Amino acid sequence: MSTQDFAAWMGQIQSRTETALDRVLPPAHIAPQRLHTAMRYAVLGGGKRVRPLLVHAAGRVAGAAPERLDRAACAVELIHAYSLVHDDMPCMDDDSLRRGKPTVHVQFDEATALLVGDALQSLAFQVLAADLAAEDAAGRVAMLHLLAQAAGSRGMAGGQALDLANVGQSLSPEDLEFMHVRKTGALIRAAVLLGAHCGDGADAAVLERLDHYARAAGLLFQVVDDILDCSASTATLGKTAGKDQLHDKPTYASLLGLAQAREFAAELHARARESLADLGDRAQGLAELTDFIARREF
Repeated sequence: MSTQDFAAWMGQIQSRTETALDRVLPPAHIAPQRLHTAMRYAVLGGGKRVRPLLVHAAGRVAGAAPERLDRAACAVELIHAYSLVHDDMPCMDDDSLRRGKPTVHVQFDEATALLVGDALQSLAFQVLAADLAAEDAAGRVAMLHLLAQAAGSRGMAGGQALDLANVGQSLSPEDLEFMHVRKTGALIRAAVLLGAHCGDGADAAVLERLDHYARAAGLLFQVVDDILDCSASTATLGKTAGKDQLHDKPTYASLLGLAQAREFAAELHARARESLADLGDRAQGLAELTDFIARREF
């Protein structure tokens, strides 16, 4: 896949995901209107849709139908959106800007933001439980279990709890990885594996390869985020730059320094690409996405 082809594919999937999300979100005119308006505000019209892109790219490896991938992509993105809404609230990171616009609790209010997160999380599982998500009920249950584990106390929510508990602390590289594998990596891993589970072309060996890939790509995403937080502008990020340093949060940039953090990102980039080596051309989308994650503006 050439750079031009990849850009076209990425734009197509982003547009497709936006349409699918618009379809599964409740219309703003249906009661309770304020909650539904805020849910749509939180989800639509922003973000690079990295997780849906990973769903669709992994689905190509497994030969999955695009319509089935749409369901998994929406479910993962709804969980991600809910996590951002809650993460931005005053009781968490207390941020006023997300994706270049006011955060949900600023645009609406804190109570509405809390309910938006709750409603988006439940909607994600409703979407994934639908008939189109997998061939049979057993497949849907397996996918629901995968997403629930990624979002829960042993995944994203647990990682956020560790992040809050470790403010001002000095962590070892192992402890920092333990936290970020959960906070960021778990949902990225879920995106890849859900995409693979949407098709029937991924046997145990392929799933193992994809799992190795997803673990490296998920940690890579966080390392790059840490680097960007202290090296990019608010305009570039679409959220407040320098928040980690301001709040004295342990990050790869603070632990290793920028130069070593970039070296670690390059190592993870190579590790993720190597995991795809035996999968041939059908994994080209995942390979290109790895490059995209790694080469966000340093």
